[in-house]
Order: sequence, then C-alpha cells, then structure tokens
Amino acid sequence: MEPQKKPKLNKTNILKRFPFGWLLVFFLLIMLMNSFNNIPVTGIPKEISYSQFYQTLKNNPESIKKVTKIETVLQGDFSNNSKFFVNIPENDPEMLGLMRQNLKSFEIKPARTFWITLLFNLGPILLLIFFWWMMAARGEQLGSRIMSFGKVKSKIQSNNEKATFDDVAGVDEAKEELKEVIEFLKDPKKFQKLGGKIPKGVLLVGPPGCGKTLIARAVAGEANVPFFSISGSNFVEMFVGVGASRVRDLFDQGRKAGIVSGKGAIIFIDEIDAVGRLRFSGIGGGNDEREQTLNQLLVEMDGFDGQQGLILIAATNRPDTLDPALLRPGRFDRTIIINLPDIKGREEILKVHTRKIKLAESVDLKSVASQTPGFSGADLANLCNEAALMAARNNKEAVEEIDLDKSVERVLMGPEKKSHIMSKKEKQITSLHESGHALLSLLLPEVNPLKKVSIIPRGLAGGYTFTPPLEDRHYWTKKELLAEITMILGGRASEELNLGEVTTGAQNDLEVATGMARRMVTQFGMSERLGHLTLGRREGLVFLGRDIMEEKNYSDHTAHIIDEEVKQIIDDAYNKAIEILRNNQDKLKLLSNSLLEKEVLSGEEVKKILGIEKSDLV
Repeated sequence: MEPQKKPKLNKTNILKRFPFGWLLVFFLLIMLMNSFNNIPVTGIPKEISYSQFYQTLKNNPESIKKVTKIETVLQGDFSNNSKFFVNIPENDPEMLGLMRQNLKSFEIKPARTFWITLLFNLGPILLLIFFWWMMAARGEQLGSRIMSFGKVKSKIQSNNEKATFDDVAGVDEAKEELKEVIEFLKDPKKFQKLGGKIPKGVLLVGPPGCGKTLIARAVAGEANVPFFSISGSNFVEMFVGVGASRVRDLFDQGRKAGIVSGKGAIIFIDEIDAVGRLRFSGIGGGNDEREQTLNQLLVEMDGFDGQQGLILIAATNRPDTLDPALLRPGRFDRTIIINLPDIKGREEILKVHTRKIKLAESVDLKSVASQTPGFSGADLANLCNEAALMAARNNKEAVEEIDLDKSVERVLMGPEKKSHIMSKKEKQITSLHESGHALLSLLLPEVNPLKKVSIIPRGLAGGYTFTPPLEDRHYWTKKELLAEITMILGGRASEELNLGEVTTGAQNDLEVATGMARRMVTQFGMSERLGHLTLGRREGLVFLGRDIMEEKNYSDHTAHIIDEEVKQIIDDAYNKAIEILRNNQDKLKLLSNSLLEKEVLSGEEVKKILGIEKSDLV
C-alpha cells in the first residue's frame, strides 16, 4: 500500500471557480507584451553628451537619420543605423529651432503616462483581486488539512528500511517466539485447518535500547508484509475525539494493506503506555480524551478478523502501567520479555554492528563483550561508532581493540578531560585514592579483577578504577558483597592512612557502599539480627511512572536496627580496608608514585610493578 500523499492544489479548478483570476492574467500578459515592444531590436541605444549632439547637429546634420523628442529626452538613429539618446533641458528653443532647420525627420511625442495612470487607478483593485485569489487557494488547502486532521500519520516501512532476523542478535528466545507469527503470515492455512488462531497482539516488554522496534521491523521483513509504525503519543491530541479517529484510521489502513498484499499486515505501536495507561480508578485524576482513545483501541482489537492476518505488535518498558483490559487474552495474547543481552548476546550484537566497520585482525569481540555487562543493543551500537570515530581521529587504517576498550570507558564514564588542570596536591590525593581501590581489587580474591586505573579526570570523576567482571553474574554471595564494599571504601581508607584526614573525593563511593549495605539488610536478608526478612515494599503508585516511593511495612524500632546494621557493615568493611592497606603500605605508595608518573596503568602493569601473585591474595 502506497503512503498517504498530501492533497495537491488544483490551480485550474481555482481559476474556474474564480473568474477574476483570468482578469489578472490578462492584465499581466498585456504589460508583458508592452515591455517586449519597448525592447529595441537593433541594439541598445548609446548615450551621448549634449555638446557632442549639438556639434553634430550643427556641423554634420547628414549623419543623423531621425530624432524623436519625448519630454527631455531625444532618441534617434544615425545614418549607420546605430541608436542614441541625449538628455536636454526642459526649455531649449535654440536646440528645437536648429533641429527643425537641419533635420529631415524630427518628431515630438507626448509623455507615456498611460500605464502609470492605469497602475495608480487599478492598483488597489489588482491587489484586492490577488489577495482574494490567495485566500481561495489557502482556503482549499486549509479545508483539506481540516478533513485530514483525524487521519493518522503512520510511517510505512520501505524496501530500503526492511530488516530481517540476521540484523537482530542477542534475543534468541524472542526470535523463536515470533517465528510462529511469521509462519502464520506466510501460510495461515497451516494453522487454520486445525482450528488454531494466531495471536492478535504481541506485547514486547524490555528496557530502553534493547531492540524492540528492530525486532518488530524484522518480523515484517521476514514475513514480507506491510509494516505500519507509529508512536503512542501520536494518538494524544488536545481536541476531543481526534485520538479515537486516528485509531480507527490506522486499523482501516492496516486492513486495506492486508487485503492488497494477500498476506496480512503488521501494525507496530511504540511506547503504547502513552495511550494505554490504566484508566481512572479514583486516584491521580482522569484523562477523558486518552481514555476515549484507549476505549477505541480496545474495540478495534476486539474487532480483529483472524482471516485478515492483521497483527498488532506494541512495545513498552512500563507494562505495570497498562490497563488490564488491554493485556487480557484476545487482545495482547502474548507478552515477550526482551532482557538485556548476556555476554554471548553482546558478542553477537557487536558482530552485527561491526559489519561495516573495518576491524583489525587482533580485535577480540568476546573480550569487549565481557567488559560491557548491562549494556543494551543501543549502547553497543554507540560503543562501536565511538571506536570508529576514535580510530579515524588518530588516522588509523582499522579499528583496533584499544579503540574499543577506550570507547567502553567513554560510554561508561564520559570523555577524558586531558586539558583539565589539577594542582600537584589534588593530583597526589587522586593517585592515593585510586591506588587504594586498585590495590584492594588485587588483594581481595572475591572482587572483579583490575582492568585499568587512571588519575585522568573522566566525566564527573577525578579518576577511576575499572574492574569489569569476567562473566555475567546473576547471584552474589554475602562474602562477595562485603568484599566489594571493602574495595569501594579503599579510596577513603587510603586517604586517611597517608594524609591523616579525609576529602570529599569519596562522596560517590560512600553513596554506592551505603546503598549496597542497605540492600543487603532490607532486600537480601543478610543481617544476623533481622534474619531472613525483606523489609519495605517497593510498589510504585499507578500514575507516578516510576517506583519513587517505598512503603514502610516495619516498625520504628526495626528501622533503628536497620540503620545500626547498615552502619555495622560499613564500619567492618572500612576497618578491613584500613588493615589491609596498612599491611601493604609500601605497595600502596609504590603504586601511587607510579600513577603520578604515568597517570594510566593497566591491570597487568600494576601487577608487574607490585609483584603481586595469586599467593599474595588475602
């Protein structure tokens, strides 16, 4: 089905309905012909001076063929057919007498004031006619816009934009779920002969950037059916009834396209929570127009004819805010969860995004994937693009692994601030702080291995210690969490040991450590005093959009115990960090001095400088 075209203005119809337009055209043609008549055929006349013409007229009048006087300008032809003109005074009887006496052909014509007079007389009328004509044209355009106001402006996927499952990686389970939809669109009789019905609606749920839209496009590309894409916000308007009208128009377009293709069609609504939120239930206030649009969407989905092969695919990252009537079987029959990719999925996504990027042979995408836990497909696409830009800035022939490693740090923590000027004292504090983190990450076996440590400011951080996991983690032991908190507090502990005081540089470390300790107590049941309990109910209110409130389902006495347990965990971890660093004070100072000198050290370089082996672990 071809995309909906904007109505074109039919100028012929306007002229027929508006006869004054012909009158305007007639006047313009007359003026144009008159201007053509005034253009000389034999050349452009040459201006000569008054004295030159006077001498020629007096001494050699035979060289002048004819002269015509119009007001204070004389126009004429020489005997060689060249044209001239000369300006004369307004009252010059001597010149007129001389021309009458010496010239055979001499004429006097009145001033051409006809067109000027006509313009002054008819000018307001012509302007009125022109304004009337413009209003008629704009009125037809405005009328067509008003009539199409309730029409939906959906985007139809072209052949150049088609995607397939080869372009989708890291979501194998979702692809398997959707292959059945593709098979139905290709061969619906296979299911219908056994009485089976294809799901009318498929809801894709997942965090932003995980590829929900790409998957929907790939389904349409694999099935080779028309694909209508629209955002849920396109249905929301300030005018009553417009949203419902656009819903009806969208489904009408989908049905017609499905009939034309003979295979069906796919309608994709992105961010459906913009129009499908829970209807007014007594809190938060209602929205009649949005609810009317949702009601029309529910009616249209109920009115699906399975024979037409029209399938609705929608995407959201907030399924908890959707109306239950929208999620019931018969509307959205299936809900497919698209999680963030694991290490294998990230490696496959990196392969997809590096197809058009020239990579060096030494690049190990699996190593890059291991450094990017929690990255979505969009994050990985950005990472690959940053690496390509970085290699181009450095005039490299291909993207190397070091470019990908640097782009990982850039995406996670922001660009390096090499131009940022730090005083010698601040640089020393930063090196001591990061050395505490780095040394503990090597001495504590439960902590992720050290990848890199730097004292160059990056993003909002004055320095950073990078310790990515070797593999994806789904479970953490209590011992591992305590070790992680100890490593996080290593920067503050190093400052106290070497400077005798603490600085504000550990603000983020304290925030992260405190949050982790509180979750251990309230969510993970890792407190000996409180036992195996989950404290605090984290259920967001319906219309807030995010879980920004926590319901307190415990007493004030229990809250006091929670605070004491959190403080106990932090204090124990901090004391352990102080003890380990004090016992390795020489290594701490050696690492700090090396950082001051080189600013950036890899994990292997740190191990080599400190001479740390596995036997040295605490």
